[in-house]
Formats: sequence, C-alpha cells, structure tokens
Amino acid sequence: METYFIQTYGCQMNKHDSERVAGMLENMGMVAVDAPNKADVVVFMTCCVREKADVRLKGVVSSLKYAKQASPSMIIAVGGCIGQRDGQKLVEQIGHIDVVFGTQNIKELPSLIQAAHDSKAPQVSVKEVSDDFASDLPTHRESPYHAWLPITVGCDNFCSYCVVPYVRGRERSRELDDIVTEATKLVADGVQEITLLGQNVNSYGRDLYGEPRFAEVLKAVSATGIKRLGFATSHPKDLTDETIEAMAELDNCLDYLHLPFQSGSNTILKEMNRVYTREEYKRLIDKIKAAMPSIALSTDIIVGFPGETEQDFLDTLSLYEYCQFDQAFTFIYSPREGTPAATMPNQISDEIAQERFQRLVACVQKCAYEKNQETLDTIQSVLIEGTSKRDETKLVSRSRQNKVVHFGVPAGREVDDLMGKIAHVRIDHAQTWFLSGTFIDIESEG
Repeated sequence: METYFIQTYGCQMNKHDSERVAGMLENMGMVAVDAPNKADVVVFMTCCVREKADVRLKGVVSSLKYAKQASPSMIIAVGGCIGQRDGQKLVEQIGHIDVVFGTQNIKELPSLIQAAHDSKAPQVSVKEVSDDFASDLPTHRESPYHAWLPITVGCDNFCSYCVVPYVRGRERSRELDDIVTEATKLVADGVQEITLLGQNVNSYGRDLYGEPRFAEVLKAVSATGIKRLGFATSHPKDLTDETIEAMAELDNCLDYLHLPFQSGSNTILKEMNRVYTREEYKRLIDKIKAAMPSIALSTDIIVGFPGETEQDFLDTLSLYEYCQFDQAFTFIYSPREGTPAATMPNQISDEIAQERFQRLVACVQKCAYEKNQETLDTIQSVLIEGTSKRDETKLVSRSRQNKVVHFGVPAGREVDDLMGKIAHVRIDHAQTWFLSGTFIDIESEG
C-alpha cells in the first residue's frame, strides 16, 4: 500500500486545502505516514506571504534529494501559493520536484501524480482562475471535532504588501445553500466546531448580491445546530453592524474575533491601502466591546513597513494598548515581489525593524498576561482537543475565547471518551499563553 506525507505552511485556507489533498490521496488507496522520508508521495502545501516561507520550503525540499535518490519512485509535489506563483520555475530551481500545482486546480493532483509516475517526467499545471471550490473534494480532516468551512476564496483588497490576490485570485463567494448543506453534513458527522474561512469573510456575497451578507451566513450556519461557530479572517472596513449584532445574538458564536489592524499610523495605513484610519478602528473596537463585553480580540501587526517612522511605530503601540488585545500575530515587514510596497522608497533597515519588533512583542506579552488574569476563578466552556505532549495526564482544550486551557484527566474517565466533548473548567492559573484549571463536568452531562 502506498503512503503519503503532507507538510502544510501558512494560513487556515492552506490547512483546509491540505485536508482535501489528504482526502484525494486516501481515495487513491494511500495511507498517511509521520515523516517525508517514509512516504511514496510527499506534498508541500506552501505559503508565500513571507520570504522565510520560500527559504524554508526550498531547504526542506532540497533535503529530500538523497531520499529520492534512494527511492526513485518517490513523488515530490509542491502546491499552494508558491506553486501558483512559481510554476515551472520551481522544477528548474529544484530538479527533483515531480509535480507543481496551484491554488486553483487542487483537484488535478491525483492525475498529475499518476502522470509523473508513468512518464518519469515533471508535471506542472497552474491555472489562473477556477469555478471550483476545494470543499467540493473529498476530505480527511485533521480533527473529527473541528472543521474548516470556506465561504469565499481569493481577495479583492490589494493591500500594498500582500501577494494573496495574485496567488489566490479575485474574491469569489460560495452559494449560501452550498455552505449550509456542508455545515449540516458536518454537524451530522459529529463536528462540534466550525470555522468559516475566507481571506475576508466580512465581504461575503458582494460578488453575488452587490453587497456583503456575512451576517446571513452566520445566522444560517448557526441554525444547523453546530455547538461552536467561529470565523477568520475579518477586514475592519467590511465588519458591519449587522455582523456584530449577529455575533452578539447567536449563542453558539464564539466570544472571539480576529481583526487585523496592521499599523496604528494613519500614514502607514494609507500606504498599505487598508482603507480605514486608526480612529475608525478604535470606534469599531468600542462598538464590538459594547455589544459583546466578554469578547476576546486578536490581531495582526506589521512592523518596519517602508517609511515607518518612530512616531508611526509609537502610534501602533498606543493603538494596541487602547484595544487591549488578548493575542497578536506580529510580523516584520517582508518585501514580496510584485507588490507595490516592495518598490516603495525608505525601506526600513533590519536593525531598526528588529528593535521595534522586540518592543512590540513585550507589549503583546504584557497585555496577554493581564487579559488572562481576568479569567481567574471563572468557569470556562472548553472543547477538549487532546492530551498534552509533555504530560498525558493533562488534557488540552480551547475556550470560547480561543484561549488554550489545560486541566487534569478527571478520575474515573477515559481520555478517548472525553475527546471532542465540551467541558466546564474552573480557571485556577493564568499564564501569558495558556490557562489551567479544574474539571467540573461535561456540558451535556452537567
């Protein structure tokens, strides 16, 4: 029986695509293994948002050269955003790659693998546009209790630093009936939590109806009976009052919102083509917190964007402190070929960017620790996801605020019977990046 291994880099959309790739490979009769050098087929689902992703991919693929020499029938495939962007160039750069495919033609992978195997020649297929959604393909989900559910693909925002519109294409929305049908099947399959996916979920439906209708999606998927409902990612310019109201009204909608602001400087926001100001972002945060006092917030921030002054950076710190985020994903600006920002003047030196980055990280850690202290002695509803890698007597779960919660396996309970259950846990300790507490009961048994 042939084996496969998938290495995934980047965003949640890539993780979803990888689950579909796994489903197709298993339909071909393959089984998964835990290391690339054990596999007959190795698939890399790639990201090109940052330069490090390119370097990492080329290093890992190059390291398989000797494994492929020892096993010439091994197939190495590269898909995702780097596959979409580079196409034939990848085969020219790394001669032992057998298959390259893009973001728009994942369904072709089985035939490309077969063609590469039969012809002993590299197969490259990249399409600019597609009418298909990866969700139409078979799947092997990483978790039986959680599912990614794409509602849009592509992006129309063209932020000046971002390659996504060029490698994922223009934004397309799925029909609402298709989304609800898939969500209903997932609930019937025992899924406890669904995450709606899109580069900008808030703009769902603009291409279909002429206006965003994301609030309708939230309500329709909520009505399927899913226990927990989340989404990613949101763009501030498209987060409507109707969506905020829906989040507040729906009991199964998570108490968590990821809302990237990228920079706190109006000058830099304009150069980034983000189409909002720091003042507008603050008003939006105030509105969200008024509607949902228990909301936990996370964000994305870029440090060292071209032209960023010390005052611009201080504006970013002050906006972060004002909003009091629970988490943040922080990045040093990385020029991406083909984007407007890559050719902007006044590129920031690595030394200055790194120094600012460290100051930002200190701010993020301080705020995360303080926000987590607010959970002490509270009862949290958590989805049990597994056991700790360091201690199998500890369960790992995630709260409705998307916080990691550890707690001991309760006496008299089997770990396997607890997986995927929703439990109540009293929080006894709060660290910067996780909480720990005491099991109370299983929600449905309470």
